[in-house]
Amino acid sequence: MTDRYAVMGNPVAHSKSPFIHTAFAAQCNQALRYEPLLVPLDGFAQAVTDFFAGDGKGLNITVPFKQQAWEMAQVRAESAALAGAVNTLLRNADGLLEGHNTDGPGLVRDLTVNAGGELRGKRVLILGAGGATRGIVLPLLRQTPAELVIANRTVAKAEALQELFAEHGPVQACGFADLAGQRFDWVINATAASLQGELPPLPADLLAPGAWCCDLMYAAEPTVFCRWAQAHGAAKALDGLGMLVEQAAEAFLLWRGVRPETGEVLRRLRQAS
Repeated sequence: MTDRYAVMGNPVAHSKSPFIHTAFAAQCNQALRYEPLLVPLDGFAQAVTDFFAGDGKGLNITVPFKQQAWEMAQVRAESAALAGAVNTLLRNADGLLEGHNTDGPGLVRDLTVNAGGELRGKRVLILGAGGATRGIVLPLLRQTPAELVIANRTVAKAEALQELFAEHGPVQACGFADLAGQRFDWVINATAASLQGELPPLPADLLAPGAWCCDLMYAAEPTVFCRWAQAHGAAKALDGLGMLVEQAAEAFLLWRGVRPETGEVLRRLRQAS
């Protein structure tokens, strides 16, 4: 029997995960099928239960169910536990539902392996203090930056993340107005504002010489944040498509025990966009 995998979400038809994982399976000679599953907003827990009770082996979880997946997971990887969200589910050797969040590891791998960037000893700024930020803070701190600053319009939300992650590394919190006079080696946009053509209020001199920028969002054309980065002297301005492919590769590794090569899949996605 061919192993069954899926992505659950609502909506889900737009998901690139079926293309990505089907390509990974062909590359790695893995017998599996992967499909998108549209789940009713009030039916997530039942859908997960039914999936694993049948022939399901692993799930990716997308909006709006990542928090519910976290709640359902009987065992959580550390990064998922702190993120408060799960995007990958599997049954472990003990038969328990195990939850992971592969977004942060995927981002770090894209920045450091694919792009060749260096986070160690750097000043890193994350824009936004929502769920996307929670999912990437711990993996970024494990790269031992000199400092990681979370800036948010509502400072209390950034301060809550500072408190949550304080024992794992040098985390600070501030409002956007507090960025005046500061310089950063990395600026990561974890807000969704750029998809609406909007930006947080950023000082024109925010970027240190040679700074890199990354937008967790991606689109067919450079996002408004990537355009801002290029206009303000960033050495590189990356979007989130590489992170998407790399987080999928992390999930594939968890499920199948083999890490796929991502370069060709990413190239094909770029061509198609």
